[in-house]
Amino acid sequence: MTDLSVAAPAAPLPPEINVRFSPADLEALGPYGEIRWHEPGDVLFKEGDVRVDCCVLISGQLDVYLYNKGQESRAAWLEPGQFPGDVSILTGQAVWANARMVVAGEVLHIPHESFQRLLVENSRLSDIFINTMVARRALARERGRSSITVVGMPYDRDAFALRTLMDKHGMPYVWMDAEADPALLDILAKKGIARDDLPVIFRGASERWVRPSVAQLSEALGLDLMPDGACADVLVVGAGPAGLAAAVYAASEGLTVLALDAEAPGGQAGSSSKIENYLGFPTGVSGRELAERAAVQAQKFGARLAGPARGSSLEKIDKGYKLTLADGRSVMGRAVVLATGVEYRRLPLENLESFEGRGVFYGATPMEAQLAAGAEVAVVGAGNSAGQGAMYLARTAKKVHVIYRRDNIRDTMSEYLVRRLEETPNVVLRPACDIHMLKGCGERLRKIELKTPEGLETLETPFVFLFIGAAPNTDWLPDTLCKDQNGFIHTGPQIGPAQLVRAGWSLERMPSAYETSWPRVYAVGDARAGSVKRVASAVGEGSVVVQAIHAALSDA
Repeated sequence: MTDLSVAAPAAPLPPEINVRFSPADLEALGPYGEIRWHEPGDVLFKEGDVRVDCCVLISGQLDVYLYNKGQESRAAWLEPGQFPGDVSILTGQAVWANARMVVAGEVLHIPHESFQRLLVENSRLSDIFINTMVARRALARERGRSSITVVGMPYDRDAFALRTLMDKHGMPYVWMDAEADPALLDILAKKGIARDDLPVIFRGASERWVRPSVAQLSEALGLDLMPDGACADVLVVGAGPAGLAAAVYAASEGLTVLALDAEAPGGQAGSSSKIENYLGFPTGVSGRELAERAAVQAQKFGARLAGPARGSSLEKIDKGYKLTLADGRSVMGRAVVLATGVEYRRLPLENLESFEGRGVFYGATPMEAQLAAGAEVAVVGAGNSAGQGAMYLARTAKKVHVIYRRDNIRDTMSEYLVRRLEETPNVVLRPACDIHMLKGCGERLRKIELKTPEGLETLETPFVFLFIGAAPNTDWLPDTLCKDQNGFIHTGPQIGPAQLVRAGWSLERMPSAYETSWPRVYAVGDARAGSVKRVASAVGEGSVVVQAIHAALSDA
């Protein structure tokens, strides 16, 4: 029987993340903060606090502890020269643990703004902080150590959306499956929470949210700290590979940057289980890891990241631009980089929406792979994303059916991936096929009906993963910003004189390579017409465009 009061045993931090600053390091850190005396019991920060100080212990002893499943447990203890916290200290997001003095002593408090300056000015100390913080976050996610607990049903689309939000933002949390352990419902009932109230999220000893929306949870976790009316030199709309590259290079060159994403850093590439042809990663890298590294890198240089934050309109104001968000907030920038990316298309099936999140998914991450373990699954698509997803799911699934309309998958998928699929025993390639119908029982998908060259065929599979082409996320942009018939944004030489006149282009120069029909508004990555739909090319475009931004801003 599960008991919410059972706590994980205390354990010291592993040696690889148990960093200790030398006296010389502490002296170098001193000018960035203020030394304060703390008595036993003083709380330096608690779960839910945002923009907390980076606290370096000078003397005394400090405990890091969690309040989870109804009980407090010590996660680590720190001695002089050490500091608590993970990447939340860097990002300013809500921390998920508590830090409390147990032996009186001095603590160097480095405010969030000063810590950002430190990371830019001192490369050696910056590397120590960032490597340690990233390692701690990874360890917390691996071990499920957090003051945040999510309780819900595995196929509840609301629970799926909330877990996806936290996964994409790299937030550690504990997942408790109320379907696998019905005793949980009895425990929750004693707390006044019924089955219909799920999912419910607990944080620490006193906070809980019953069926929160994604926006409410995002606010509670400090994932979007952008104030209404914020201004920056560069607004980056979309935080996939292209947008993150633009944010990193612009911020590293001294421009103020605000990067927004409708979901979380990573974009479509963030859902890739393994990218094996990205330069510099001979054994491959997951899209999520690449996105997390890039997001930390951008924030190290001072870029501000916010999400979920979806753009709804873009307009010219004075010598800059105003971006209005779907929630009514607005931000201003002197230049704009549109890296809005694309979304996988949806199948034209009348009951598709009812099964989304309940058997139909648009990515293959560890969460989906865990759900599909031991089952037969269908992957629909013939591009590299579909191949990567199929290979990842094949690790745990009983069988993976790769379904695509083409006769030859090699027309659209890299050769190395096709060979991997062909050599994997539990992967079945299904050319010239299409899904005709989805069939379920209640709210759960149970089987699909395939249209094959031989006729209709039924597959007993409760999981379908869609990777079927992409549509650009550009329908919210104004008509005078030139696009092709499919919505991809025209840039540079793709824009004709008549289109420039229609857009009101008034400069003597022509648009630069990635500039749109609006001056100082650029498009990079998958949303740009004619772009190569690869992570490497998106990163390249995002980095190269910064040179043009510098030139344009200096002339404005």
